[in-house]
Amino acid sequence: MITERVNLGRVLCPIDLLPDSGEAIRYAASFAQACGAELLICHCRGPAQLEEGVTEDSVARYVRAGLNDAPLRPRVVVVDGDPVVAISRVAADKHVDLIVMRSRRAHHANALLGSIAEAVCRTAPCPVLVTHQDFEQGRTIAGRLFRRVLVAYDFSTDAELALSYGLHLARKHEAELHLVHVLPWRPKPEAPEVAMLPLSAGQGFRDMEDRLRSANLEQNGLASKIKHVVRAGQPYRELLAYAEEQDVDLICMGASGSGFGLNALFGSNADRVIRQARCPVIVARPLKPTMPRESEQQAGLYN
Repeated sequence: MITERVNLGRVLCPIDLLPDSGEAIRYAASFAQACGAELLICHCRGPAQLEEGVTEDSVARYVRAGLNDAPLRPRVVVVDGDPVVAISRVAADKHVDLIVMRSRRAHHANALLGSIAEAVCRTAPCPVLVTHQDFEQGRTIAGRLFRRVLVAYDFSTDAELALSYGLHLARKHEAELHLVHVLPWRPKPEAPEVAMLPLSAGQGFRDMEDRLRSANLEQNGLASKIKHVVRAGQPYRELLAYAEEQDVDLICMGASGSGFGLNALFGSNADRVIRQARCPVIVARPLKPTMPRESEQQAGLYN
C-alpha cells in the first residue's frame, strides 16, 4: 500500500565549477521548474579555491551564466570541507526534499572506489537523483524531462518509497510508468534451459498485481500508462537491460531492499545501476531532516 506522500518543494544541486557544470545546473533547473520547486545550488570549496578567493558572489555569477536567460533564480550556498559530508549537512540543514547531482563516471580502474555521487546516495538525509553529462545534453529549461519512468520494485519499504516518487514524477510529466520486479536466480551449468526458469515467476507476477491493486494506482490517473514486468536474473543487469530496451528516461529504486545488500565489496545493485545507467537514477530513502525550513522558523512555528 502506497502511503508515502511526495513533496518536492526544495531541490539541492551540488556543483564543482568545472567547465561543463553549466549543463548540470540547467538540468537541475529544468527539474525544479517542472516540479514547481525552489532550487538551491551548493558548492563545496576546497583549500585551493579558498586561496583563490572563490566566494558566494562569484559562484552566484557562475550559476547565472549557466542558466543563460532562464527566469529561475536559485539560492547559492558555499561551504568548506569534504563534499560528501558537506552536501549531506546542507541538505539536512536546509530541509531539502531531493538532491540532484551529476556523477562524473570513474574509469574502470577506479570503479571500485565509487564516486562522490554514490557516497552521497549512502549518507544523504533525503532521496538523491544522479544524472550524468551524456543525458543532460540537449535538455532545456521547462522541457519534458521524462516520457518513461522505471521503478525497481521488490516489495521492500524503500521500493514502496521509490514507487511513490515514480508515481509522482510520472503524473507530473504524463509519462509511462514501468514497474519491474526481478526474481534473482542462479542457473546450474548442467541444467537444461527449461530448468533454469524460476518456478516462482508466475507467483511473483501475481504478487505484484495484488500489491498494485491494493495501492489503488487507478486513482492517480495513470492506469492506462502502467506496465508491470517480471524478469529473472541479476537485478542490476535486468534493470539496466530493460531500461535500455524501453528507452527509459528515469530509474527509481530504493537505497536498500530485499536482497539488495549482498556483495558489498563490488557495490550494491543501486551502485551498479548508478554507474552504468544511461539515464538518471533516483535512489529513494526516507527523509531525515534535522532543522525546520527557514520559512517555518520565521513564522514562529518552532519558537
